[in-house]
Amino acid sequence: MNYPEIKLLVGSSQIGHDERAGRAILNPATEEQIGVLPIAEEADLEHAIAAAKSAFPAWRDTTPWQRGAVLHQAARQVRLRTDEIAHALVMENGKPLAEARGEVSVAADTLEWFAEEARRIYGRAFAGRASESRFVTSREPLGVVALFAPWNFPVVTLVRKLAPALAAGCAVIAKPAEETPAAPSLLAGCILAAGLPPGVLNLVLGDPARISKHLIQSPDVAKISFTGSTAVGRTLASLAGENLKRMTMELGGHGAAIICGDVDPIRAADMAAAAKFRNAGQVCNAASRFIVDRRIFEPFAERFAARASALRLADGFDPAVEMGPLTNHRRVEAMEMLTQDAIAGGGTLLAGGRRLDRPGFFFAPTVITEVPHTARVMIEEPFGPIAPIVAFDQVDQALDLANSSAYGLAAYAMTNDLATARKLTRGMQAGVIGLNSFSVAFPEAPFGGVKNSGWGVEGGSEGIDAYLTTKFVHEA
Repeated sequence: MNYPEIKLLVGSSQIGHDERAGRAILNPATEEQIGVLPIAEEADLEHAIAAAKSAFPAWRDTTPWQRGAVLHQAARQVRLRTDEIAHALVMENGKPLAEARGEVSVAADTLEWFAEEARRIYGRAFAGRASESRFVTSREPLGVVALFAPWNFPVVTLVRKLAPALAAGCAVIAKPAEETPAAPSLLAGCILAAGLPPGVLNLVLGDPARISKHLIQSPDVAKISFTGSTAVGRTLASLAGENLKRMTMELGGHGAAIICGDVDPIRAADMAAAAKFRNAGQVCNAASRFIVDRRIFEPFAERFAARASALRLADGFDPAVEMGPLTNHRRVEAMEMLTQDAIAGGGTLLAGGRRLDRPGFFFAPTVITEVPHTARVMIEEPFGPIAPIVAFDQVDQALDLANSSAYGLAAYAMTNDLATARKLTRGMQAGVIGLNSFSVAFPEAPFGGVKNSGWGVEGGSEGIDAYLTTKFVHEA
């Protein structure tokens, strides 16, 4: 399959790079150009806002059952076009084809979940204070919303915003990452093919700083939802605050995994390594600090390093691939810096630690033990295939180290003891926790962080709330 031509979607118009300035889109496995990103102009952003504003009243007034039917049909379209979307995702993101197909499948599941949630937007009616009066509350869509999705999971992170926004009755302006525009564009095509009216969904691409500033400052945009780095999140939150815009933020993470001494270290290491190196470690909710009971530290670390060293790195289309490239050169440079800093501080390199001498943004899966707590990899979100492993002697010590991070998105614990499990899940400062599991993101479950990992949740029955406002009426 060829890489699709990328176009802006503004109302009912599609605008390609032949009509706008463009920038190259690279295949991270080869560093070759595969497409051109059209860069939205100020006029395009204004037209997108106007189109969404114009389309909103009619979409708002459709019944939840009608909106749900569109989302169900969109899910069917996504499933029918899984291979097409997954191939585009591999070409622009680099992840293995099996992982790309899995991401598309979850996107379809998410559309189906919120198709059903649309009909569960409830209000209340209850007696007023006078005999003839009645109090009524209703939940109504906010209006035009702007959605910003990252490049690491460009399909599922966008659909976790799109699906509840559309289910609620909002009109949308979506801004995918400039590195990965094709898969989100194909997703948008599936939703339009399902019968979504023109203007309800708009897709803008280009300079993220300029686009975000323009949309947030617009009086016609009611809400912002952003997934990305904490640094960018701070900037957008400040801008949203100045303009009194509602905002949901799913930001960075630096998930601790506490591995207790009562578990099988080999099985635990196998599970941890498989989770850590998914999507080349570019997962905001991944475990990225492994805190291991000293009694099983050595077998765990050795097994983890062996699994890391055995991973086959290749183009995502290679049938034998187990880990693809990083998505851009900046991540490779960050991995080199974090590795060098950890080793300079006294860490011991057990696996990896280098970029591969071949085309593409490949960095070997890296395992470092005896990492000082002051090393940058223990403080900063690595967002790549680096796994620092440190030992603990007491559970309280492990919990203190886990909670020492400024982030609070995800955390993990492995133990067979019920009392320890409860102590850890109660004490870990994170929005989502995996107990004897490294899976924490599901369409039917709320997902969000605390501390510097953002605010608000996506997914679950809670996910649609972010796109609704409550209206109260006193009937006398």
